[in-house]
Amino acid sequence: MTKHVILWQLKDELSAEQKAEVKKQIKAGLEGLVGKVPGLLEVHVNIDGLASSNADLMLDTTLESPEALKGYAVHPAHLAVANGVVRPNTKNRVCFDFEI
Repeated sequence: MTKHVILWQLKDELSAEQKAEVKKQIKAGLEGLVGKVPGLLEVHVNIDGLASSNADLMLDTTLESPEALKGYAVHPAHLAVANGVVRPNTKNRVCFDFEI
């Protein structure tokens, strides 16, 4: 199995209320991909980090294989969330993929 973990920082110009709404939208959009994207087994989006965090939200996904991760990256349902909500509202992305 393959893990795909991302940490994002939201854009500074977003208000606290806007950030809260964007986090909810990202969470709903990405967690809703299970069952739509082949090989995507689990998705957890953590939006309530502790004050010690320097990221605004974290994506933790489990996929069947590295090949499933490649398919996830270009799947239309994933791209709709990524291009519609994630990319327009984030300033920084850090990704770490690994096999378990």
